[in-house]
Amino acid sequence: MAHWTTSDIPDQHGRTVLITGANSGLGLHSSQVLAARGARVLMACRNPERGRGARDQVAAHAAVEPELVELDLADLASVRKAAEQVRDSTGDRLDVLMNNAGVMAPPLGATQDGFELQIGTNHLGHAALTWLLMPALRATPGARVVTLSSIAHRGGSLDLDDLNFHRRRYSPTRAYSQSKLANLLFAFELDRRAQRDGLDLRSVAAHPGMSSTELAMNSLHARSLPGPLTKVARGINGLITQSGEQGALPQLYAATAPGATSGSYYGPNGFAEIRGYPNRAKASRAAADVDTARRLWTLTEELTGVTADPA
Repeated sequence: MAHWTTSDIPDQHGRTVLITGANSGLGLHSSQVLAARGARVLMACRNPERGRGARDQVAAHAAVEPELVELDLADLASVRKAAEQVRDSTGDRLDVLMNNAGVMAPPLGATQDGFELQIGTNHLGHAALTWLLMPALRATPGARVVTLSSIAHRGGSLDLDDLNFHRRRYSPTRAYSQSKLANLLFAFELDRRAQRDGLDLRSVAAHPGMSSTELAMNSLHARSLPGPLTKVARGINGLITQSGEQGALPQLYAATAPGATSGSYYGPNGFAEIRGYPNRAKASRAAADVDTARRLWTLTEELTGVTADPA
């Protein structure tokens, strides 16, 4: 695995990949790389106009024409519609679902369905999408679900009685850490249930370390910081982070490498997993809590109204 790069990605012709948040950052780069290697890439984007621009960028170097899927993870009706579109257009065949999209540390906000914005988008929306697409994943030998977490999950705890901060004081960073912990718990629980049911499915988690993408800057813009402070923050961000291309390597490894195992977690191999090449990442003790994962799985089913699969 040492110094694994995109040149190590096997030929992707004949494979279909759905990537959420594909219009920018890690999602856009992953789309470009996989499309250039021959995959049929379905680019799930919230904003159709930005999505079309991103699709054109990917198409310029794609072996197979990429396709756009309109998806707003903060709206479960949109999640259902997108899943139906993907199943119809692929004939229930999906090799990789890359749960990449996310929001980070915005002011307190709510999804269309009334969930706190970060847990609703980062976890609940992706969990619902995964379950709704399970018929296509089950039908595809060797299918993979890649779920993006973050090193920030280590600072989080999960309050299953107050996921939406109705009683707790809201903290943007605390809510983000909670959502990323939920992502990891979900990925590990999906692996356990897939193995229990004998499914030919790999559930793999990944994180990008600290990468220079729009996610952090969007968080700053959402806080309406003065222009000079935003410029300083952008400069600091550029100094301590690695490129988006480098940051996307762990999720690309999880999606394509023959050696990427189900139930594993990958991130950069450098100091504190901030930068580097793909390697096994360190999950917190909270992320390995099987009882919490099972309870989250059940609660997620109740909140989203989507039937958990595997049950």
